[in-house]
Amino acid sequence: MFGRRGAEAVRLLNDGADAEAVKSYGTAAVIDASFEVAPGEIFVVMGLSGSGKSTLIRTLNGLWKPTAGKIYVGDVDITAVQDAELRAVRREQISMVFQHFALLPHRSVRENAAYGLEQQGVEKAKRLEQADHWLDVVGLKGWGDRLPSQLSGGMQQRVGLARALAAETDILLMDEAFSALDPLIRREMQDQLIELQSSLGKTIVFITHDLNEAMYVGDRIAVMRSGRIVQIGTAEEILTDPANDYVAKFIADVDRSRVLTASSVMEQSKAVVPVSVGPRGAVEEMRRLQVSGLLVVDRDRKLLGYVTDDTAVEAVKAGNTDLQALIRTDQLVTVAESDSLATLFAPSVDSPIPLAVVSDSGKLTGIVPRVALLASMAQDIAAEDSAEEAGGTESKSGSEATA
Repeated sequence: MFGRRGAEAVRLLNDGADAEAVKSYGTAAVIDASFEVAPGEIFVVMGLSGSGKSTLIRTLNGLWKPTAGKIYVGDVDITAVQDAELRAVRREQISMVFQHFALLPHRSVRENAAYGLEQQGVEKAKRLEQADHWLDVVGLKGWGDRLPSQLSGGMQQRVGLARALAAETDILLMDEAFSALDPLIRREMQDQLIELQSSLGKTIVFITHDLNEAMYVGDRIAVMRSGRIVQIGTAEEILTDPANDYVAKFIADVDRSRVLTASSVMEQSKAVVPVSVGPRGAVEEMRRLQVSGLLVVDRDRKLLGYVTDDTAVEAVKAGNTDLQALIRTDQLVTVAESDSLATLFAPSVDSPIPLAVVSDSGKLTGIVPRVALLASMAQDIAAEDSAEEAGGTESKSGSEATA
């Protein structure tokens, strides 16, 4: 709460009042927000301007103290510690990447990257060496002696990221870190963050108002509206099962093909046999299912390939009992469960048989028929049409009200 009568407002909010009802007491910026962020997770908080997301992140490192509630960094409740301990938590456990870079203009790029280490008391030669390492990691090798003013906006943001990484804290707070960048540079920074995260495994709270960015970088997403968290889930969960009409309208313009994955549209295939059944067993199964081919797996359900009816029938006629010798892989296309739908369309067009979805260990988990991809595209078009109709209705209502 911002205002002098925050405690009174909290009592009313706990009794069910909304933000509008407590306006006379102050501004309720974040209301009843409760969540956990797992180690190594990128947790995205997103919402429109004024939704409370920036207020929320500033409470996570103690810049603002909540009117009510607790915030734990590990086992430490930072709302209850003394200033010295809070500063130690910030130095040693939490780094922050700001929207407008927050670089010191009179210091070199190297010195800016080393600033967090300086605050930790690291000896100068060591901190500058470490700064050079992280500048190299973020793609700024050889730029250490320049001043921030000599760098482009994207390069300055890389310095801010290098500074946060150089401090080697477990937690990164990123407040609209890429929103001031041009679209192309912004996507490059998103890609770099994901690449770095795959090797560093930081715990990241990432604030954004851009839904496509949230869907791209987030392991889980919290959607905020008027100070409240209205839904928490993975990008796929939010797209396929929005919590309310607000979230549904919010996600209407998202490119689902880049968010939804093979696992969301795959089907269980009945046309599968173990290699141990032999050609005769394969023929019987094809006759039962009325199909002209089968996927073949081993005893651990690892995908070996496929067999066709003509080769299996010929093998039975010849008295052959080894199905392994008949397995083909020439037209088989395998995809991972995590592959986005956008990457599946091209291989699906070229493949005469359904795409086979396999796990990291190579086990067959399902298939993606071409019709399933076409159906997903139809859902996208229907969602866009619904959003346009809703927008048209709203515009019409507004015109009538004005008239």
